[in-house]
Amino acid sequence: MSTTRPYPPGERGPESDGAAARPVAPQAGQVRRLQLTDASGAVPRARDFARQALRDWGWLPAATADQRAAAEDVLLVVSELVTNACLHADGPEELRVGCHGKVLRLEVVDHGSGTPAPRNPHRAGRPGGHGMFIVQRLCLDWGVVRSADGRGKTVWAELAGPS
Repeated sequence: MSTTRPYPPGERGPESDGAAARPVAPQAGQVRRLQLTDASGAVPRARDFARQALRDWGWLPAATADQRAAAEDVLLVVSELVTNACLHADGPEELRVGCHGKVLRLEVVDHGSGTPAPRNPHRAGRPGGHGMFIVQRLCLDWGVVRSADGRGKTVWAELAGPS
């Protein structure tokens, strides 16, 4: 499942430019980190950061519809996780993006004490409250890890790489 999102003028998003790009995993254990503490525009910065990682790893530009959908899903999940941290956890501290084989792992660190969960029951026609439902639907798995000191958490999500 993928959602098409509009992109700023001049930015085609995860579109194919005709090149036959093939997904290439980064070196084993590579994780990219973006500090977001006190950052304005955290959601677009996080999306741009994730988009650049996908380009560097050969996921973009997408050569097939499946690759394009996988990249769009990653960017949507980044947006949802960072937005949730902005709305419910006093803002995100850090975004981590790692790729291990055919699985991409996203982590958003924040200082919030709440536990994200899909709204139950999910009501598609109501505004708001769809973020974690979207994450649940698009991801292989997701969860929350509390910080050892009890202040904050890491919300993580794993997505399948493009076929």
